[in-house]
Amino acid sequence: MNRLLRNLLLPALAAFSMNAAAASADRPNIVFIYGDDIGYGDFSCYGATAVQTPNVDRLAREGLRFTSGYCSSATCTPSRYSVLTGEYAFRKQGTGVLPGDAALIIEPGRVTLPAIFKDAGYRTAAIGKWHLGLGDGQREVDWNGDIKPGPLEVGFDYSFIMAATGDRVPCVYVENHRVVGLVAGDPISVSYKKSFAGEPDGVTDRAALRMNWSHGHNQAVVNGIGRIGYMKGGQAALWHDEDMADVFVKHALDFIEREKDRPFFLYFCTQDIHVPRVPNPRFVGQTTMGARGDAIVEFDYCVGEILKKLDQLKLAGNTLVILSSDNGPVLDDGYVDGANEKLGAHKPAGPFRGGKYSRFEAGTRVPFIVRWPGKVQPGVSEAMVGQVDFPATFAALTGQKPARATMSDSVNVLPALLGESKTGRDHIVEYAQEGGVSLRAGDWKFIPPGLVREKLGPWKSYQIPEPGLLFDLAADPGETKDVAAENPGKVRELAARLEQIRNAGNPPAEAQPSGKKRPGKKQQ
Repeated sequence: MNRLLRNLLLPALAAFSMNAAAASADRPNIVFIYGDDIGYGDFSCYGATAVQTPNVDRLAREGLRFTSGYCSSATCTPSRYSVLTGEYAFRKQGTGVLPGDAALIIEPGRVTLPAIFKDAGYRTAAIGKWHLGLGDGQREVDWNGDIKPGPLEVGFDYSFIMAATGDRVPCVYVENHRVVGLVAGDPISVSYKKSFAGEPDGVTDRAALRMNWSHGHNQAVVNGIGRIGYMKGGQAALWHDEDMADVFVKHALDFIEREKDRPFFLYFCTQDIHVPRVPNPRFVGQTTMGARGDAIVEFDYCVGEILKKLDQLKLAGNTLVILSSDNGPVLDDGYVDGANEKLGAHKPAGPFRGGKYSRFEAGTRVPFIVRWPGKVQPGVSEAMVGQVDFPATFAALTGQKPARATMSDSVNVLPALLGESKTGRDHIVEYAQEGGVSLRAGDWKFIPPGLVREKLGPWKSYQIPEPGLLFDLAADPGETKDVAAENPGKVRELAARLEQIRNAGNPPAEAQPSGKKRPGKKQQ
């Protein structure tokens, strides 16, 4: 290269190199660790003492721990739908808790969280619990052939999932479009309508079960545990409950290893704390709370393995890790596993009322931690943030515009996630299939008339009378004193606002910006 050409090219190459480095630094890897049935009070960094969660605590210590972080529903399927679509699940029929043979409830081709990342050049993976349906609904899913549409048709490049939940059939892993480990001559059959002749079931074979059921969970028997739904065949493909956490972690680590040289989005959804709670033997007895407490320890192990891999590959500094849960806690959710009897002084919901299935705070206020070394200042944030906002927020992070036509409920809360704003959202919609929606606006919480559940299983449900319940969460975070009678104007205001959100579907106001600008990006 002659001197003149070198003098012309070197500055340009240097500028290109710096711009590429800046682009990489502003386009972090994203790891979303999505727990299942984990309550606000289930981690030691949120006040638990009966169980220690050192890896989750490390994430909180090195990141931002939110005290007003919310999922969008008090049950799993609708929360997961909202995370991936940016739309409240109550807007769409068929987004309740799905059976294992349900059709895919996210339309292929619509804008989704993984599609946003793909458009920004990311590799994307869904690993763990899916529970958003598989197949087109025009015909029954053929578990012995190609299973689609599914995660790959809504924006993921790779998937290794369970179809629904640990307590629902089919009890097999699905990698991309195929059941893992299926052998010729032993096809899988699944039915949520009728049993298969000659197959054991949880009613007639109850005495032989290794885990008794308290309600439901008494149809097909897999690994000695009664499930919801019936299945037969596929013996070589059946999962082993005790190994599930290790299997999912291995595939998550393999994905990170494969994609370490380019931006990636990992949607890592654990099963551990959801029933049936069958932790690996090395975690059994780690707490005094029985299977549920030991499953929390197992979840913490999974978090530690992810963090360890990021450290080993020197990716931690350019990886934004988010940890949260799909809904609040539950104890007896269908199996006799000692969750109530061995609870002791542990408070899964922390200071809040209710839990899974409930419109009270503990149904949707969940652990919520964000870590991005060098970008997110460690600490505690009271900003209100919701998982439904992930699509709009990460569209902003990657320099894209939110698709308002399909994710009108999602707003950009990036300043709050990065710790630049102390406000986040100005309101949160809380949804439970039994009873519908509630509204938190600032420190006020309004629960309209209708059914509401509390306790953590077995539940207590009662009818909220007119005009609904009103709580001042600043003075009464446990929702113990209804102040609706003293504040009729506030009740009318919040009822009208909730009705507008529910019926009109207008996009909510943007989160308040901090006024700061992120390096290399225009303020969104």
